[in-house]
Amino acid sequence: MSIWKLRNWVIDPDFPKQEQLENLRYYKYAATDKSLLTKYVLRHYWNACVNFFPRWMAPNLITLTGLVLMMFSVAIILTYVPDLQYTDETPRWIYFCFAASLWLYSTLDNVDGKQARRTGTSSPLGELFDHGCDAINCTFVALLQAAALGLGHSADAGILLLVTVIGFYLSTAEEYYTGVLYLGIVNGPTEGILVTCLAFIWSGFYGASSWHIPLSDVSWTSGIAKYLPEGMDFSKLFVWGMVFFFLVTHLPFCMHSIYTATSSESVKRRLTIFVNVLYPIVLYTGAVSLWMWSPYSIIFEQNHYILFSLAVGIMFGMMASNIILAHLTKSPFPSFTGILGSLWLMAFLIGILPSVIGKRIIAGQAEHLAIWIYFIISVIVYSIWSSMVIDGFCRFLGIRCLVISQPDQRAVPSSSTSPEQAQEQDSLLQAQEEGAGSSSGRNGGSSYSTF
Repeated sequence: MSIWKLRNWVIDPDFPKQEQLENLRYYKYAATDKSLLTKYVLRHYWNACVNFFPRWMAPNLITLTGLVLMMFSVAIILTYVPDLQYTDETPRWIYFCFAASLWLYSTLDNVDGKQARRTGTSSPLGELFDHGCDAINCTFVALLQAAALGLGHSADAGILLLVTVIGFYLSTAEEYYTGVLYLGIVNGPTEGILVTCLAFIWSGFYGASSWHIPLSDVSWTSGIAKYLPEGMDFSKLFVWGMVFFFLVTHLPFCMHSIYTATSSESVKRRLTIFVNVLYPIVLYTGAVSLWMWSPYSIIFEQNHYILFSLAVGIMFGMMASNIILAHLTKSPFPSFTGILGSLWLMAFLIGILPSVIGKRIIAGQAEHLAIWIYFIISVIVYSIWSSMVIDGFCRFLGIRCLVISQPDQRAVPSSSTSPEQAQEQDSLLQAQEEGAGSSSGRNGGSSYSTF
């Protein structure tokens, strides 16, 4: 079977639809970054960094370079700490590599937009490509954190993964309904990445074992240790600190933004919108949790968490990318029937049914094979989906994904060819850098499924 026949078999060959692509004509990027660190420090750093890139280098290629660096760090994990544990023999330089790759990813992730403005090549494809890479990177960051904290294949490692993907999902859904990528005064892509990089550097100097010292054994933290669960160490403090800041600084603001953006809707319609937003991530979290934490699963017991997280992480990447695609093409909010259905099938077979009958119905080797199959299918389906979307965008916009086309090669509806439009796109990207932005509502519509 040829790759083209496989593509047509997995996904509608007419995807994305022409009517979806036509809505790319109305694309306008809007973002708000309230971070003081960005305003007074990082913005100047990124402005300096963009000058190191040649003008012929496509912004998407810069984005992809950052993702490859993160993949290199994941490969280091698989080579040196596949058990995500800490020993005296673990080379500490790997943690410095983690810090460098994550910091460079963040730098390139911010420089790509400046390169687009600098070269006059900003486009909806750039936003989709950027956010798609960010969605996949959520899993990579969670794995690096688990390795640097020496969490092993454990429940705490799973918590880091879920907090990261849920936070990204809500930000993506918020952008869908408000039309604005909003980053608060304290946000994950800025302060969160900085704290994580500092944690990696700490592990590089003092080893991952230093995170497992009980708070009660350290003089300056012994005072608060009595208010926390017994045996609380610094690794658990980091994990539950992430949960706390998600619940306090991220979740309520995302919900409030969506509530405000849909204020003109009826109560029934607004309730429908919140159900459409929340049920996919609730079902995703429930299925992943039931499968991962089932006492009948081998994920933690036999150290298969890395493979599992990559498999479900890629599927999450497809979910987030679908939302961004719907945002850019002004399509209804996706429903993710296939993704959620496959996850809940495994959750039922591994977690729910064995708990009811009191015994495992799928052998450990069979589950390991199932995780591998799920991972392979995730890679294939997401690769096909993304290639079809990129191809559709490039054909419609008359651009190339990883190469800057010459002006006479941009053949189709010139959403960025006239000087006036180029200036408008330039100001939109400048608004992102300055922390300005505008909000806009979305009428929504009935849910649809892309997989």
